[in-house]
Amino acid sequence: MKPTEIYEKLTDIFRDVFFEDDLVLSPETTAEDVDGWDSLTHIRLVLAVSKAFGVKFSASEIGNLKNVGEFVGLIEKKTPA
Repeated sequence: MKPTEIYEKLTDIFRDVFFEDDLVLSPETTAEDVDGWDSLTHIRLVLAVSKAFGVKFSASEIGNLKNVGEFVGLIEKKTPA
């Protein structure tokens, strides 16, 4: 899956999880940039992404992510081309 496709799908998921229809993601987006991104919504987000992309993440993979760009890279590695 191409990064642009991942960003499109991920943006829809973020907008749904955070109830923010105009949310725009960039590779540099972090939890500090999104209102309401706390530990509970983080879990909801990871579960939604896992389901939408049909992939599983380990706790260490998720814990090491610094921003959306790294999340996209992780999803890209786990999805077929």
